[in-house]
Amino acid sequence: MRRLPLFLFSLPALLTLGVFILYPFLDVIRFSTWDWSGLSEPKPVGLKNYRDLFQDPAFWGSLWVTLKFMLLALPLFVGLSIALAVALEGAPYERFAKSLLFLPGLVTLGGATLSWYTLFTPEYGALAQFLTIPPWDREGFWALVMVVLFTLWRHLGYGVLVASARLKAIPKSLLEAAYVDGAGPLEAFRYIVLPLMRPAVAFLVVVGTILSLQSYSAVFLLTRGGPYGATRVLGYYLYESGFENFRLGYAAAVTVVILLLTLLFAYAQLRLLRHGEE
Repeated sequence: MRRLPLFLFSLPALLTLGVFILYPFLDVIRFSTWDWSGLSEPKPVGLKNYRDLFQDPAFWGSLWVTLKFMLLALPLFVGLSIALAVALEGAPYERFAKSLLFLPGLVTLGGATLSWYTLFTPEYGALAQFLTIPPWDREGFWALVMVVLFTLWRHLGYGVLVASARLKAIPKSLLEAAYVDGAGPLEAFRYIVLPLMRPAVAFLVVVGTILSLQSYSAVFLLTRGGPYGATRVLGYYLYESGFENFRLGYAAAVTVVILLLTLLFAYAQLRLLRHGEE
């Protein structure tokens, strides 16, 4: 009976989650058992879409591209967020610099990609007149690097704000005591600041993992999965399956797999970070 008021107060939030998250997810699972183009009559096929998915070389290729994207983007996202937050802490231009870093996330995605094309296209970009721009429109490695840089540019400001919020919660007396005991800036950061920022690091790792595994928009607008499939991440493979090949049931199966992979990676990373605290 004591828990009844708590349940009643949380009921609106639970209903919202059920209607907008749980129900659509269950519907996607149902769609994944259909052979359906969106226009034809759906035909139940059981787990055939999943069998076809795991036997499709294109799926494994897109999974490998996604993992490479995550290995490039995730350490940079977390590391730069913490480094910039520490560097800007207490600076007279701190708020101005953070607002500039956060500004790209407020720009519409279409406008942002158009500006990057205008600046960084190797043949006729504005910066190509002054700098050597790698041929990212023809070489797969540089195309992936371009997508990673664009993603960091869009989301780094958010990561800096998260890291900075945690950094400001660290008592200054701890750092002052460390300096009195003879610790230098590097020792204070390694033994005091970094351990106390572990919750923010865990949050940034999970957010970065979700951004990496569910990345799609930047690839769609910058490279369209090319060149030669070098940037065909799972999100773009999902788009191709559902809206270019009109295999919506198969695309629903891809959606379920992406969600399960995201949950698996996020859970494993949280476990590792919590294990490091013990």
